[in-house]
Amino acid sequence: MATEDLEELPGVGPATAEKLRENGFDGYQGIAVASPGELSNTADIGESSAADIINAAREAADIGGFETGAAVLERREQIGKLTWGVDEVDDLLGGGIETQSISEVYGEFGAGKSQVTHQLSVNVQLPREHGGLEGSAMFIDSEDTFRPERIDQMVKGHDDEVLEDAMVLHDIVEEEEDADATDEALLDELVEAMLDNIHVAKAFNSNHQILLAEQAQELASETQDDEFPIRLLCVDSLTAHFRAEYVGRGELAERQQKLNKHLHDLMRVGDLHNTAVVVTNQVASNPDSFFGDPTQPIGGNILGHTSTFRIYLRKSKGDKRIVKLVDAPNLPDGEAVMRVEEDGLMNE
Repeated sequence: MATEDLEELPGVGPATAEKLRENGFDGYQGIAVASPGELSNTADIGESSAADIINAAREAADIGGFETGAAVLERREQIGKLTWGVDEVDDLLGGGIETQSISEVYGEFGAGKSQVTHQLSVNVQLPREHGGLEGSAMFIDSEDTFRPERIDQMVKGHDDEVLEDAMVLHDIVEEEEDADATDEALLDELVEAMLDNIHVAKAFNSNHQILLAEQAQELASETQDDEFPIRLLCVDSLTAHFRAEYVGRGELAERQQKLNKHLHDLMRVGDLHNTAVVVTNQVASNPDSFFGDPTQPIGGNILGHTSTFRIYLRKSKGDKRIVKLVDAPNLPDGEAVMRVEEDGLMNE
């Protein structure tokens, strides 16, 4: 809905509407899925008034009721699949990373988590026939991992056919016949165009990270009618600041509560804007584990329940990495192998 329609909701005047827009609530759908407490704090209104506004928005947006399984299936057909660029991994994930869901990638240091976020930030900008979503990316960087130089390598690491089609998509050349994957000037122009479509924000602490997730909703909303709308949100890593700032059992409840809110803010971006949300996660070793891999992801049950897909990366020989699908609502568990090379993520 257009932003000027907010004042048609009961109890929303010009001042309240402006506060809602400033906090990313610029349409009926965003308001419809908010909680009364959240809306009350955002717009400085009572919870009763906030509940009335939310109910009116739900009616206007036709959201919140029951629907048939056939309607759910029809809606799921709009979900996009973003390729990893590795055939075996894409097969494992049923075609790639899903939009409208949170995919958690966890593993020890050096396992390749940041490599995955960089590769997906490139791949999301590819034509759909090559597994892309023809969109742009947001990257919340909490560990100072984002490197433009890595994007350069991964863009140029694609096959000539992919690069030539990408040049056409990004208006580097007008016709496919003019595209030349061996032309360094054209390649540099393509890299620059792709870097322009990756919106990076460095998170300095957990509160700042939470704020950036809220700002991500605004940016995703603003770009929906652009040539390259936001189709990927990466958080690398999700838990680093929370783990460092909330130490000990005494602060565990507060940490989990904040982490829970943060995850739901991220999920809202995915649901409302058909965006794939990919978060990386740190791990800890469980000393009580006598059998199997003692590596466990941080974040506890809150993260486990909120993540739609959980993917475990572990090192293998040389540049090989094992990709294990630990949990998915509609896919069997399994493993795949990929290689991390200078040109990006590659088939074994």
